Amino acid sequence: MTETFISTKPIPVRERLIMALDVPGIEEAKKLVEELGDSVIFYKVGMELFMSGDYFGFIEWLKARNKKVFVDLKFFDISATVGRAIKALSNKGVDLATIHGNDAIMEAAAANKGDLKVLAVTALTSLDRGDLDDLGFKCDVRELVLSRAKRALQIGCDGIVSSGLEVKMIRQELDDKLLVITPGIRPVDNREEDDQKRVVSVEQAFENGADYIVVGRPIRDAENRKAMAEKIQNQIADVFA
Repeated sequence: MTETFISTKPIPVRERLIMALDVPGIEEAKKLVEELGDSVIFYKVGMELFMSGDYFGFIEWLKARNKKVFVDLKFFDISATVGRAIKALSNKGVDLATIHGNDAIMEAAAANKGDLKVLAVTALTSLDRGDLDDLGFKCDVRELVLSRAKRALQIGCDGIVSSGLEVKMIRQELDDKLLVITPGIRPVDNREEDDQKRVVSVEQAFENGADYIVVGRPIRDAENRKAMAEKIQNQIADVFA
């Protein structure tokens, strides 16, 4: 039997799905949230929405509707700047936020996070071996992800963002000490014109040890978005039944 690492953290099952609001503007994002209704509780808001208008007003709008918020801006700058940015964000009612950088950046974020849970990005799911070579990372991608996960844990981050392909290795090495959020989820085969290269299914992600999954275009581009979100929620519920 294949070894599984299904999360035992006390997370409500329907909060384990994080919907990525990768849309051009705030009004479109609001319409999508309203369309999805109670099928999605947790939302990721990233750079596209950050550049489109009233980002923090939209976060307040989500919180007023009892939604959870994952700010995915991958803060990367000198450590003092990242520390101040995370401190300011910790007062916005946000639940999760990403940083991307070296030990000093992670240390500054961990020291200023308050109740905000800080996630260190390991290796983007849009990168494959060739991309990492181009960026100067000559080590194996699994070694890179594990090294960054270990450093994040030692420094005091709450979790990491990791492809589902590496989560099992992280659980084998670090048990359940870190929150693991897994993007690049494909509940159906839709790889055409897809910039995500290291992907897994809903079931694979959770069986490998993910605590949350991030799903974007499979819901956003579905003919019936709410039905697709509920389909994924049912897949998650089956894993945790």
